[in-house]
Amino acid sequence: MLKELLMRRRSVRRFIKRVMPRELFDYLLWVSYGEVNGRLVVPSGGATYPIHIYAVLGGVEGLEAGVYRYLNREGKITLHLKGDLMRDLSRACLNQRYVAEASFNIVIAVHYPRITSVYGERGVRYAILEAGHIGQNIYLACAEEGLGTVAIGAFNDELVSRVLGLPKGIDPLYIFPVGYPAE
Repeated sequence: MLKELLMRRRSVRRFIKRVMPRELFDYLLWVSYGEVNGRLVVPSGGATYPIHIYAVLGGVEGLEAGVYRYLNREGKITLHLKGDLMRDLSRACLNQRYVAEASFNIVIAVHYPRITSVYGERGVRYAILEAGHIGQNIYLACAEEGLGTVAIGAFNDELVSRVLGLPKGIDPLYIFPVGYPAE
């Protein structure tokens, strides 16, 4: 089964405008950074878990457009900012159109002091590795569910932070548009 998912895993840069069912959205957040039996679904250096997950919604069933924070330990989301910010996020991602075309975007952000206070500057590397584990989970879950995604690292950090209203000290690290593939 894993081999099949790995063979289907691909980057998708064209999406059909379609509303994502809420349970599928919840599943994608869970595979990114959810909890199972008191631990998270990805490894973290020293179990420091410096990552914060945000979702920018344009089309998820039963949820208004906006920026949501994933509270992974509780397995729920909280509205962080109201309004359709998909185009603004797309502009902050150097005008990569698929960011605006997706049903939603998962934004992996990091609070570096949480891990660098334990590992010094090497903690930055560990946080980046952790984001990579999350990204692979997102890709595999999308392959499993017939969805598409693409890993985005090319963006203006300051603009993404502003669009999402990130608190001081929380930095965007990786963005994954998620939706129904057009191809």
